[in-house]
Amino acid sequence: MLQRWERLAFLHWRWDAEEIQRTLPPGLFVDTFQGDAWLAIVPFFMRGVRPRFCPSVPGVSNFLELNVRTYVHDEQGRAGVWFYSLDCDQALAVWTARTFFHLPYQHARMQASISDGWIDYTCHRRGEATGSRFRYQLARETHPAEPGSLEFFLAERYLLFSQTPRGIRCGQVHHTPYPLANVKLEAWNLEPLLQAGFADPQRPPDHVIGSAGVDVRIYPLTS
Repeated sequence: MLQRWERLAFLHWRWDAEEIQRTLPPGLFVDTFQGDAWLAIVPFFMRGVRPRFCPSVPGVSNFLELNVRTYVHDEQGRAGVWFYSLDCDQALAVWTARTFFHLPYQHARMQASISDGWIDYTCHRRGEATGSRFRYQLARETHPAEPGSLEFFLAERYLLFSQTPRGIRCGQVHHTPYPLANVKLEAWNLEPLLQAGFADPQRPPDHVIGSAGVDVRIYPLTS
């Protein structure tokens, strides 16, 4: 599939590695940077989502997504992303991701507006009493993540892992390195972490970075 990820904000909290490991399925292992695991909330815009060789479809190809993620490696040492949840406001996208990628997509009511560079982003998952709100602004200046840095560890991930009826499978994503940007974060909410079963860290994110976006290719799951 082809798609574009835009106006991403990566809100990261440093987390206890042993606690993260207890949440992972057999065959996956927590990935750490200088001994610390990381847990993230990532709101962003999905644009131009379509199968290869097909055009975008108005009302279907553009939607919002917010995920809760951590970083792992498998028994082969391949590093990637593990998703606890992916909220989405497009029903077909939820069905497709659940059916073909076995990812924990959730139906949600979501809205985003942009004014003077500020992104006001809300998400209310179906069946939950409360929702979440994020208000952030991306700086215009961008930079690539430096290999070996924390930014590189957090952002430059090109595999996702999924638990399927046949066991753990991985899916490759391909895009140019993120043009990373500093982020002004005016409002944020912990509800997605709480819904994933984690305790309130009782502090703002330990690391925040963003990106205007990248064009992405998504490949089928493999062993």
